[in-house]
Amino acid sequence: MNIVVDKQPKCVATLRVEIPADKVQGQRDQIVRSYTSKARIHGYRPGKAPKSVVEKRFEKEITEELNEKLVNEAYDEALKQESLKVLDFGIPQELTTLPDGGFSFVAKLTLAPEVQLPVYKGVAVTVPPLAVPEEEVEAQLKALQERFADFKDIDGRPAAMADFAVIDYSSTVEGKPTEEFLGKPAGYLTGREDFWVRLDEKAFLPGFAAQLVGMNVGDTREITITLPADFPVADLQNHEMVFTTTIKEIKEAILPALDDELAGKLAPGKTMAEITDIIRENMSQERKRKIDDMKVNQIIAHFNSQVDFELPEELVSQETQSQADSMVQRGVQSGMTEEEIESQQTEIFASAGHQAISNLRTNFILQEIARTEKIAVSDAEIVNHLIQIANSRKVAPKKFIKDMQREGRIPSVRNSIAIGKTIDFLVEHAEVSEVADIAIIED
Repeated sequence: MNIVVDKQPKCVATLRVEIPADKVQGQRDQIVRSYTSKARIHGYRPGKAPKSVVEKRFEKEITEELNEKLVNEAYDEALKQESLKVLDFGIPQELTTLPDGGFSFVAKLTLAPEVQLPVYKGVAVTVPPLAVPEEEVEAQLKALQERFADFKDIDGRPAAMADFAVIDYSSTVEGKPTEEFLGKPAGYLTGREDFWVRLDEKAFLPGFAAQLVGMNVGDTREITITLPADFPVADLQNHEMVFTTTIKEIKEAILPALDDELAGKLAPGKTMAEITDIIRENMSQERKRKIDDMKVNQIIAHFNSQVDFELPEELVSQETQSQADSMVQRGVQSGMTEEEIESQQTEIFASAGHQAISNLRTNFILQEIARTEKIAVSDAEIVNHLIQIANSRKVAPKKFIKDMQREGRIPSVRNSIAIGKTIDFLVEHAEVSEVADIAIIED
């Protein structure tokens, strides 16, 4: 068997195979014998039809099975001979029966990247302490109060920080309505009526709320905001927006007391002390999860800064689309309109592309570490994992596992578990330092 592999950039290779006539004929004879022993042809007893009759009757099926076996054997031989790590063999092309009875074909292979691992044990990681700061617990309790707040109209004074204002606004950029300037929908940036905004620096756009201070009900003011260089809508970055804003109402929040009466509204039969303990425990669990994520993210960032390699373009395209779909779905769930999503389409795909490359590069690095460290996944681990998923979805485990096998998804599950085990291995071997003034990175 003559095998030639021509490697090209972007993890692509062309495989050219020529199989000698004697090997082709040997395989064909085996297939024909198998058909002859089982063939049921009218006029002959089962398995007794002449070879020539069987070959004529099942010519198409025999040729298809022969080609499939020859191609698969060639793939196996190429893997051994060239030490290839193939992600996809593609569809064989130019299948040709040669004049001497031999067989040849060409295939475009997608190869796994060649990853040169950096030092991956003892990566330095810095995280905040695990204990939940008391001020964060107090902030959660304050948020509970705000959920049950009553709102009272303010008369006789202008708006001040911490008030709530009900406003109408519209916007322009360089003297043009925002949508006209952009040439596409701008969503909430265009304008709103009866929009509630708290006079707080974190509300709406930075610097907006502070410019409402001193306004009375019925006042209209032009509020100018310079958008930052990292603003999500690229066409508005570093631009000034002018919001023509009218205050219709000014309100203050009347917070309830942090007592057992409020606790009863949250969870009948509980005291405020018990509610506080529950909040602190939930925050502890969430804080641990976020700190674990910080460790993983820092390790992955370390790898991505140390290692660079080409990725298959097809995989990048698929992952980019997957990431973009996820971003759009999260946007819809958070209340974004179709117009707002459409206005950010370019930014979404740019962000999705960066995330796709990071995800794929990380995945290949972790796979290589798993191979180096011989981190394996047993069949029992896969079964237990699938049973847990089935139970969470309230479906029969046996049927769920069979469906996964039929759909060919078990290798993906095995890889996912192996990646998880590899991440646990890396975190376990990291050099972790706790620093008090480091903030938790939000999701």
